[in-house]
Amino acid sequence: MTLTELNQLAENDASHAFMQCCTSSAWVRAMVQSRPFAGETALYQAADQHWQGLSESDYLEAFEGHPKIGDVNSLRAKYANTKALASGEQSAVNSASEQVLNDLARGNSDYEAKFGFIFIVCATGKSAEEMLALLQARLPNERAQELVNAAEEQRKIFHIRLDKCLGKS
Repeated sequence: MTLTELNQLAENDASHAFMQCCTSSAWVRAMVQSRPFAGETALYQAADQHWQGLSESDYLEAFEGHPKIGDVNSLRAKYANTKALASGEQSAVNSASEQVLNDLARGNSDYEAKFGFIFIVCATGKSAEEMLALLQARLPNERAQELVNAAEEQRKIFHIRLDKCLGKS
């Protein structure tokens, strides 16, 4: 859809479109109310501004909209077809070993137990090995820092999803 079409959507339809980008109800409401956007730059600026003003519970609501990567079978399926994953991305994606998949599943479980929310990372273009390294690097953090890190990764994710919403990728 175009930005003009997004601006002209009925409130319900606009809510649905923004919910596909981020599942924080407060963020979605703010985005719907901010329309019409004068241009794409204004759209992305509003998205960032509304995201930065949210509460911890709003961030956690957004994180809950992501599938939990804790099941080895789902990880195996995710990294089985490297051609599909690498399609349209600049970084090369290598198939993940069984050990990496097991370590990633265990790390995700440890992360959620420690912080109370799932590991959020903008996975676009990252291999399982890269995601595991990021997970292991973030596990020693304090919860407050990790909430900031996860919120920033979520922001990157909704930027990519806004691009997709506008047919840019």
